[in-house]
Amino acid sequence: MNPPFAVRKIGHAVIFASDLARSTAFYRDVLGFKVSDTYPGSMMPGGMVFLRCNGDHHCLALVGGGSDQQDKSLHHLAFELATLDEVFRARDHLKKHGAKITYEGRRRAGCQVSVEFLDPDGHHLELYWGVDQIGSDGRSRPADEWRQTATLEDAVKSAPPGQDTTLHDETLRARISGGTDRP
Repeated sequence: MNPPFAVRKIGHAVIFASDLARSTAFYRDVLGFKVSDTYPGSMMPGGMVFLRCNGDHHCLALVGGGSDQQDKSLHHLAFELATLDEVFRARDHLKKHGAKITYEGRRRAGCQVSVEFLDPDGHHLELYWGVDQIGSDGRSRPADEWRQTATLEDAVKSAPPGQDTTLHDETLRARISGGTDRP
């Protein structure tokens, strides 16, 4: 049976870096990536740097050595979905199949709406829609416009400026207005 969504592309990878400054310099100076945003250690243990090589807010992010997962190089992989409706369907599908969901909603930088979960081997994965795009001016969304939420429903209700969180599926819209996350 096919899932009720389709992965469009691998959207970004997040990896651990033993020396955040050295790794940032490598990706920036040697490979030509651009820095979109950074998190200090108070926002993410070890700090975090979001890098781009295209118009997406980030295609790679580095997490500094302050993590408790020193023995792993992969933090998570993210896969882009075509629509916000598909993120809701993906969440329902993952729950139906017993996947352990670790987060849903919208985080900060990049402002994408996502569901995060574990694969059978415990790898962290993310299905998302709506990552911010960076134009030729190189500016990312200011931090005061980030709208972090802890549910998909709240992500729809509390969109950052310019992000259209209109659901097109009438049954999903009814679930939002009814305040339930059940299919």
